[in-house]
Amino acid sequence: MIKRSIALVSLLISSGIGQTLATPHEQLEPLPKHGLSTVLITKFVDQYHYKKSRLNDEQSSRILEEYLKTLDPNRSIFTQNDIDEFSRYKSVLDDSLLKGDLEPAFIMFRKFNDRRIERADFALKRIEEGFDFSINETYLFDRTEASWAKNEKELDEIWRKRVKNDYLTLLLAKKEEKELKKTLQKRYERLKARSDQFKAEDAYEFFINAYLRNLEPHTAYFSPRTSENFNINMSLSLEGIGAVLQTVDEHTVVKRVIKGGPADLSGFLHAEDRIIGVGQGTSGEVADVIGWRLDDVVDKIRGPKDSTVQLHILPKDSGLDGPDKYITIVRNKIKLEDQQVKKSILEVPVGDENKKIGIIEIPTFYMDFAASARGEKDFSSTTRDTQKIIDELNVAKVDGIVIDLRGNGGGSLVEAVSLTGLFIKSGPVVQIRESSGEIQLNEDKDENIAYTGPLAVLVDQYSASASEIFAGAIQDYGRGTIIGEPTFGKGTVQTIVDLNRYARGNDDTLGKLKMTMAQFFRVNGDSTQHRGVVPDIVYPTAVENDDQGERSLENALPWARIAAAGFTPNNQAPVNIKDAKVRHEARVKFDSGFKFLLAQAEVRKEVLDSKELSLLKSKRKMEREQREEARNERLNKFRVSRGMEPVSLAEDSADDDKDDAKKESLSDELQLIKLREAATILVDLIRIPGQGKLTQNSLSISKSTDDKL
Repeated sequence: MIKRSIALVSLLISSGIGQTLATPHEQLEPLPKHGLSTVLITKFVDQYHYKKSRLNDEQSSRILEEYLKTLDPNRSIFTQNDIDEFSRYKSVLDDSLLKGDLEPAFIMFRKFNDRRIERADFALKRIEEGFDFSINETYLFDRTEASWAKNEKELDEIWRKRVKNDYLTLLLAKKEEKELKKTLQKRYERLKARSDQFKAEDAYEFFINAYLRNLEPHTAYFSPRTSENFNINMSLSLEGIGAVLQTVDEHTVVKRVIKGGPADLSGFLHAEDRIIGVGQGTSGEVADVIGWRLDDVVDKIRGPKDSTVQLHILPKDSGLDGPDKYITIVRNKIKLEDQQVKKSILEVPVGDENKKIGIIEIPTFYMDFAASARGEKDFSSTTRDTQKIIDELNVAKVDGIVIDLRGNGGGSLVEAVSLTGLFIKSGPVVQIRESSGEIQLNEDKDENIAYTGPLAVLVDQYSASASEIFAGAIQDYGRGTIIGEPTFGKGTVQTIVDLNRYARGNDDTLGKLKMTMAQFFRVNGDSTQHRGVVPDIVYPTAVENDDQGERSLENALPWARIAAAGFTPNNQAPVNIKDAKVRHEARVKFDSGFKFLLAQAEVRKEVLDSKELSLLKSKRKMEREQREEARNERLNKFRVSRGMEPVSLAEDSADDDKDDAKKESLSDELQLIKLREAATILVDLIRIPGQGKLTQNSLSISKSTDDKL
C-alpha cells in the first residue's frame, strides 16, 4: 500500500515542494531536509493513517496546544505573555506543515530555549542564597492544569519553590549541605548546557511529534539518532537491563520491564519507577540524571555484558518525596530461554484431596524465524513450546490449566493465532481492519486440539496486543474463563516507514515514521482497543486500572465495533461462573495477600493524586516517616501472614537493597497471590458440587526441575 504513494510523493519532492527553506545551517534554524521530511510525513498521514484527519485551522489550534505542552508540560518555562505571543500561530501551523515551512515552530523553540537558560541561571543563583525551612509553605510540583505565570516575577516564585523543594528533598535524604549543593549545581548547569547544545534536529523532532501525537499516541517520528536507538531495541543487539524508558517532565520513568530481561529477573525494578541516578559498577559514583535527555540516560545505562549498573530510583509507590533506593543490576542480553514458556503445578485442596492445576506462563509471543527459515524442524516458538508443556501436563493428569499472560506485552501475531488453535477446533481468531476499510481475517485452519480440558487465562493491566487477541478469542469461543484485570487496550497496528526510500535525489538522512495503519477486532466484532479485554471474573486490584494502559493516553483511538466474523462458539464456558464469582469475592475479602495488594494500590493512587508538597522541614520529615512506618507495617503484616519474619524499618531497607534471597522470596510470594486465586477459581468452576469449601491457606506449589524448556 505504501509503495503506491512513491510516485505522488516523489513528484512533490522533485517539483520543489518542501525545499523552500534553504536556510543557513545554524544551530536552531530549520534545515532543507526537515522540509522534505515534513512533506513526506503529512502525505503519508493524509493518505494512509488509520485515523482520517485533515489538516485545517481546527487541527492547527490543537497542534499548537500539543506543541506547547511538549515544550513546557509543567507550565514553568513560559509566561502568559509568551503564550499570547504564540497565539498568532493558532491558525497557520496547518499551512506551515503542508508547505514544509517550519519557521513558526523554530521561533517558538528558540524562545523556549532562551527561557530555559534564564531559568537555569535563576536556579543556580538561588541555590547560593539559602532557604528558611521553618516557613509553612507548599510547592505545587504538578502544574499541568495550573495557569501560566503572569510575568517573570511570578515565574521566579515558582522556581524559588522548585529549587527549595529539590534542596529539601536531598536534605531529608541525609545529604551533606556541601554535597547537595554540588548535586543541584550540576543538575542546573546540565539543564543550561543541554539548552546550549540543542540542535535543529531536536527542535524538529519536538514539533513534528507534537503534530503526530495530536493524531494518536502510537504515531511518531524517529530522527536519525532515535532511529538508531529504535533499531537497537528491536534487535536487542546491545546489552542493557531490559526496560522500556520514557521521559515524564524531567524524570526518566520505567514504562515497562521486559519479561526475561535482567531487570525483570532481579525483581528490583518495576513499571512506573523513576530513575534519578545512574552509576557504573558496584562502587562507582552515581550521577544525578534528573533533567537529562532520555537517550543520554539510556546511553549511560547500556554497557558490556556481565557489567554492573547502579540505579538510584524512586519506587512507583513513593512519589517524588521518596523514600529512594539504590539497586544494582547486571547487564545482559534478553535471553530467549528466559522469555520461553514455563510450567508449574499448583495443588488446590478440596476436602480430603488435592486438585492439580497446571500453570503455563507465557512471557511473550515469540518465534525463532531464522531457525524456521533454515528449515530446522525443532525451532522454538510460543505455540510449539506450549504444545510440549501441554503434553507433559496431560501426562501429569492435571485437572485444569491456567495460562498466565500477566506482563505479556505481545509479540508475534502469527503465534497468537496458532496458540489459540491449540484450544479450538478451527476458525477465525482475529479481524484486522486497514485504513482503507478492508477487513482481513486471520484464521486457525488446523482442526487438531491439543487440550480440551478446563481452561482459564490470567491477565493484568500489562497484558497487551497479541495477549489481548488470544484472551479475546478464548473468551469469544467460550473456550475458557478470563480472570484478573482489564488488559492494556493496545488494539492498533503500526508500520515503520523509512523516509529516505521516498525522497528522490536526497542525500540527507531523514529518519523514520512509525504510523498506525490498522486496528484489531475480536471475532465477536469488538475491538481490543482502549477498553482491552474485560475478564469474566475481575480482581479487586483493578481499582487503579482506569489510570493505566491505553485508557490513560491522550488522543488514544476509541473503542469500536464491526460485524462479527462467522465462527462457532464451543459452548464450553462453565455454567456456574456466578457461583464462582461469589466464592472469589468472599475469599479475597479476607485474604491477606489481596489485602496487601489493595493497600499498595490505594497508596499508589494517593501518590498519583497528590500535586503538592510541604516545604516546612519538620512537617515534611514527619510525613515521610509516617509513610515509611505505614509501609513497613503493611509489609510486616503480609510477611507474618505468609510465615516470614517481620523486619524493622532499617532491616527492611537492607533487605530490599542487599539481601537478594529474602527479596526474591518476597517477590515470588507476591507473584503467587493472583496466580493461586486463579487456580482456586478454576477448581471452583470444575469441582463436583457438595465436595466442601475450598481454602486458600492450605494451597501448596510444586515446581518440577524441568519447568523451563
